[in-house]
Amino acid sequence: MLTGAAVLAAVAGTGGVVVLSGGEGATAASHAVSANTATVQKGKLSATVSQDGTLTYRARPDGSPFSAINQARGTYTELPEVGDEVGCGGVLYRVDDRPVLLLCGAVPAYRALHVGDAGQDVGQLNRNLHVRGAGDAFTTKTEKALEALQRRKGVHVDGSLALGDAVFLPEAVRIAKVAAELGAAARAGAQALNATSDTLHVQVNLDPSEQGQVKRGDRAQITLPGNTTVAGKVAGFGRIAQAPAGQDSGAADATIPTSISLDDPREARGLDRAPVQVNITTEGVENALSVPVTALVGKAGGGFAVEVVRAGERRDLVAVQVGLFDTAGGRVQVEGDLREGDRVAVPSL
Repeated sequence: MLTGAAVLAAVAGTGGVVVLSGGEGATAASHAVSANTATVQKGKLSATVSQDGTLTYRARPDGSPFSAINQARGTYTELPEVGDEVGCGGVLYRVDDRPVLLLCGAVPAYRALHVGDAGQDVGQLNRNLHVRGAGDAFTTKTEKALEALQRRKGVHVDGSLALGDAVFLPEAVRIAKVAAELGAAARAGAQALNATSDTLHVQVNLDPSEQGQVKRGDRAQITLPGNTTVAGKVAGFGRIAQAPAGQDSGAADATIPTSISLDDPREARGLDRAPVQVNITTEGVENALSVPVTALVGKAGGGFAVEVVRAGERRDLVAVQVGLFDTAGGRVQVEGDLREGDRVAVPSL
């Protein structure tokens, strides 16, 4: 819903506001300005937020990458390259020629795991191994499934998971940066690499005035380089507002990192860090009367009206209540003594 002040500002930007003192003077004043008419329409209206965005690979909600912390000791003997993709259960890198696996889960590796252990870290290991019915417990089923994975990946087969055998990250990844160096010492607790997901998304930094309008699940249209459009939706928001880089800005200037997921990320394959235009539909009405926003005139004492052009060019000033403002269409929802097809006066260009 657009407030009266917001509508007044929007109309003023087009040069269409006339503040009226009432009665005959109102009609005369608007008649002097208006030389054209537009039709009152009935149909769907949508409010949109338009922002520049960046097409990139999804990571944490604030846009920061995942960090792979090494726990193995020895020498880095094989490292991935930037752009490589590693799935859950795949080999992330090698230390002393021993594979360090990528396992998927939110809890980082912090201990060795054996039969009899229990906890969230065990539960995510069971999910990686597709062990059913074990929950958060390391059972003999877990042991056998882990042995099978160890055989496939060339890890020492003993049915337990040593602390340095794997790195847990939230999902399958795409390598963004390699911090470790081939031939260098692998130290426990040191960062080995940064990674993102292997799924493209759009990152938008919402302005303060738009943060209350956009919500999770809102539909979005993304215009890619080359003027191709793809569909998506608002997937989530960063928790920490960010001030513009290099500026001495206050809280009012801070933006919220916002993630837009793509309905079909394959449609944007081959693009990374590409600038895009994003239109987010924040709300809509299916069957509303609307007029061009330039048809609104301000009434003395507050409120709005439109000038209805009747048969014989007779003009009546009709008070209206304003509702949804359709940014893309330049129209505003109105309620009052109006019917679909009525003609309303608009300023001449």
